[in-house]
Amino acid sequence: MSETAYLSSVRASYDAVAVDCARLLGTALDGRPLDRALLAAFAESVRAGGPRGAAGPAVADLGCGPGRITAHLNRLGVRAFGVDLSPAMVAVARRSHPGLRFEVGAMGSLDVADGALAGAVAWHSTLHTPPEELPSLFGEFARVLAPGGHLLLAFGAGEGRVRLDRAYGHAVDLTVHRMPPDRVAELLSGAGLAESARLVRQPEAGEDCPQGFLLARKASPAA
Repeated sequence: MSETAYLSSVRASYDAVAVDCARLLGTALDGRPLDRALLAAFAESVRAGGPRGAAGPAVADLGCGPGRITAHLNRLGVRAFGVDLSPAMVAVARRSHPGLRFEVGAMGSLDVADGALAGAVAWHSTLHTPPEELPSLFGEFARVLAPGGHLLLAFGAGEGRVRLDRAYGHAVDLTVHRMPPDRVAELLSGAGLAESARLVRQPEAGEDCPQGFLLARKASPAA
């Protein structure tokens, strides 16, 4: 995906909020057992059935932000690394988790070989992607997954979009797109990623809409 105005705004906005985002979200998973359960189910699926390299299954945390999900996945036993558009976010992630790998990059044009990953997670990181660009983005996710590889998406479930001019105490220029889970599943299917499970939970503290989660899998040759 070539650089667009919205990507430039996303990069600049997250560069501005990186330090405070890491501080405010650092323990967000602690009080959300359903979120942790889905991450655990994803990690177990990768460990059990994903293609393996010499050092274990490789998993990308796409739009990793300050690296909290990357670190959580590693604690769950998968070899995760993070990719984020924001250099400031990557710098925070590297300081916070010095033993893990983090790279600056765009989710829509990953520096990853075809079929190299056993799994990928996009944890609330597609929310700024315009809906018309999701087919291309999901196609890129499918490209880097090996046959049988797993994808976990977390997103705001609903309709419409919300403009943000402040976040984490800073001025930003962001648009948040909410998507119906049925539509997300349809787009994933079009990219060759079949839904295996979904969950929609009601908003909790700090959230303003229901939260959707979809697990999907890239078809294996046998399938």
